[in-house]
Amino acid sequence: MKPTLADIVEAKGRIADGIYYSPCPESIPLGEICGSRIYCKLDYLQRTGSFKERGARNAMLLLSDEQRRRGVISASAGNHALGLAYHGKLLGIHVSVIMPKYAPLIKRTTCRKLDASVILEGETFSDAYEHAQGLAREQGLTYIHGFDDPAIIAGQGTVGLEILEQVPDVEAIIVPIGGAGLAAGVALAVKSIMPGVRIIGVEPDRAAGFTAALAAGRVVKASLRPTVADGLAVGKVGELAFSIAASRVDRVVTVSEEELSLAMLRLVELEKSVVEGAGAAPLAAAMSGKLPELAGRRTVLILSGGNVDPLILTRVIEKGLVADGRLCRFTAVVRDRPGGLAKLAQLIAASGASIQDIAHDRAFSGPDITAANVLCTVETADREHIETLYKVLEQEGIHVVPVRSSVPAVKNGSTA
Repeated sequence: MKPTLADIVEAKGRIADGIYYSPCPESIPLGEICGSRIYCKLDYLQRTGSFKERGARNAMLLLSDEQRRRGVISASAGNHALGLAYHGKLLGIHVSVIMPKYAPLIKRTTCRKLDASVILEGETFSDAYEHAQGLAREQGLTYIHGFDDPAIIAGQGTVGLEILEQVPDVEAIIVPIGGAGLAAGVALAVKSIMPGVRIIGVEPDRAAGFTAALAAGRVVKASLRPTVADGLAVGKVGELAFSIAASRVDRVVTVSEEELSLAMLRLVELEKSVVEGAGAAPLAAAMSGKLPELAGRRTVLILSGGNVDPLILTRVIEKGLVADGRLCRFTAVVRDRPGGLAKLAQLIAASGASIQDIAHDRAFSGPDITAANVLCTVETADREHIETLYKVLEQEGIHVVPVRSSVPAVKNGSTA
């Protein structure tokens, strides 16, 4: 049965005493980058770091006494599992979660700390889902779907109601799409009250299940590749969620890994916010240049989650710096004689760049025994600074071979 606006309104009251009413402030620096009036719905500030708590609590409060006694089970890449585990502990309901093996360590560890039973199964979400369904039948547990359950969708829709209260003149909302439960709930809530608000979905191009479903006119399984937005790596959106969202989401865009990394970096630098790839996807879309129709409009970005492994965050920040032209790598061919390496270092320093790492190689420098290759990783201000550095070195007789990255250039905060 499809949820209604009334269900979302009831869910808002039902979960109010256990869910943080997350703020939705305007961000001047992000607005300058995106060319819009940008507001950020900070739902990564929920107790377990994501919006998933909303649907989880709503669904669990609707269980019968017998269902509560037996316990619940679900498959999740992490955030739904965390929401179930936390609110299950608060409500005295035992929770079992089946996670695909790629689920981040921080999410697995936190679930166990919240007394949930955690089982790692399969390489994809589909593998984990099938295993969880089997255990639910065998053990008499209630399966709570992470994104394709009416109570879950109604709970997630409360994000939309809060946005309308906090930014009553909102013109557009960008929502991340994985299984589409959040998109369905927000679109249903917002379009029922203010149909003129544009709802824009965003998903990683490596897990574009909603885009594939729209193209086919029905839910289909899309190909999956590893993505920093692991919370969106579902591949096949929910049937119920798609039936609600397809007619209410005005547009869907996809973003690359580089765009996601850059968005995470911008949030760290400008908003002092650590947001996971899935949560940063709306900003990635806003910075991508793919939404010119939002220029000057009051736009809310739903920053849906903040559970990112610190090691992954380190790699993402480095990729973001490369995309920004603030980190470059090149091989410099220098004369293998006293002072050759010192001259290179002096020229780099004089240009205002800073050497992060340097490796001197003679054995693999080619047939010229008077030459040596020096692999340099250098911190720079931007891509113009990189080009200036290369010109200075070439003018001084030091041949430069840039180490090309798959990360595209950046212009005015957007990948170009």
